Amino acid sequence: MGNLTIYSKKNTPFLLFLCVLFLACAEDKKQPIVATNTITPSQEVKIEESLINPKGKTIQERFNTPKDYTRVSLKSAHFGSYLRKLPLKPFNSKVKYFDGREKYNDNVYISVVDMEIGTRDLQQCADAVMRLRGEFLFEQKRLQDIHFNFLSDGKPRYFKKYAKGDHSYKKFRRYMNYIFAYANTASLRKELAKVKNIQDIQVGDVFIQQGNPYGHAVIVVDVAKNAQGEKIFMIAQSYMPAQETQILVNKQHKSLSPWYKAKEGTLRTPEWTFDSSDLRRFKD
Repeated sequence: MGNLTIYSKKNTPFLLFLCVLFLACAEDKKQPIVATNTITPSQEVKIEESLINPKGKTIQERFNTPKDYTRVSLKSAHFGSYLRKLPLKPFNSKVKYFDGREKYNDNVYISVVDMEIGTRDLQQCADAVMRLRGEFLFEQKRLQDIHFNFLSDGKPRYFKKYAKGDHSYKKFRRYMNYIFAYANTASLRKELAKVKNIQDIQVGDVFIQQGNPYGHAVIVVDVAKNAQGEKIFMIAQSYMPAQETQILVNKQHKSLSPWYKAKEGTLRTPEWTFDSSDLRRFKD
């Protein structure tokens, strides 16, 4: 996502700084969310015990589907299969910011993805989405497909060109930080394909708003459906300041949480409000 603090080269145009600044995600605690996207805190969500396996170490192992729902079938090389297998920190772990501070869990998240985020204020909302996509492609050795657009000119920066022959994971992480500094919700949204019908939702899809002045993005990390073809999904996010990726609770439908129903209209998450028309997809 866009980042409030930008680590750029000395000759980076000041205009780029301003663009990324004003299109960034709203900062947690320090900077208020736009009124239309503020959700009044509700009572603590009581997660159905039948939906949780506290000892589960991945998304698929920790979260069961509700009665009458089964996970949609995915090929092993699908982005969604990678997301379902994301490692999770021990149950009840707190989200940590880039500087080591803990994010108070004000009834926002139910689990934390076990993935380092570095020590700079870089990996925020859209950045976390790009990180997961990049990690998947790197794991699949699809190095030629690792690219993300800059906000300044809308053009992609390719990992292979950046790497200059060094295709190590260390180089990949440096590339991702490079991307985080110059891309945000606005640039990512433009490179994703619009999903016309939310009933077509897939694991790996992204709800994203470029915002005015703030934007936000969450990623779909699992999808299930029932015999009638009705779908439910689970979402994860990072936020501002840079913080670990977290699995969100569903305050609006507590007995279903952390799953959400796929339906047209408003999607209310603990820290942002989207519309079903905000759903986008990476182009394979």
